[in-house]
Amino acid sequence: MYIGYARVSTNEQNLDLQLDALKKEGVLDADIYTDKITGTKAERPGLENALSHLRSGDTLVVWRLDRLARSLSHLIELVNRLAGQGIVFKSLTERIDTASATGKLIFHIFGALAEFERNLIKERTVAGLSAARARGRLGGRPKLNPKSGKVVHARKLYADKSNSIAEICKTLHISRATLYRYVK
Repeated sequence: MYIGYARVSTNEQNLDLQLDALKKEGVLDADIYTDKITGTKAERPGLENALSHLRSGDTLVVWRLDRLARSLSHLIELVNRLAGQGIVFKSLTERIDTASATGKLIFHIFGALAEFERNLIKERTVAGLSAARARGRLGGRPKLNPKSGKVVHARKLYADKSNSIAEICKTLHISRATLYRYVK
């Protein structure tokens, strides 16, 4: 059984192109689920409905990959979840069908690219932190100097008990958490 999913980002956009392509592929009207919501939203009721109606041996059909997932890693995760349930994934525009060896290969390549991207980000982060340390930057919150003027002033105002916590924070332009850290 084919289950179709179509999504547009805004109410001004039209689903007709996607719906026509899904129907041409053989998806019945009753088996097409839609969302009119941005892909960056994690909660998409139409997609959740489509996924809940899929059974082993079924095929999830989308017009284009970007209609289904928010990111490459999200797409890989979703398609792997479907494969684990015995569900085939098909994208019409990209001509990807995970029932075929070629479709599976493409998804393995996507998975490798997603992992490569994660590793690049990790390497850049580590390199950036190392370079900052080499310049003397340790990162994180600076250590509290109990002798700094602001800390001494905060402690005096706090010990005085004539000012409320809110007044002290407003006067010193600090948050409650910072004040409590100062007077600890």
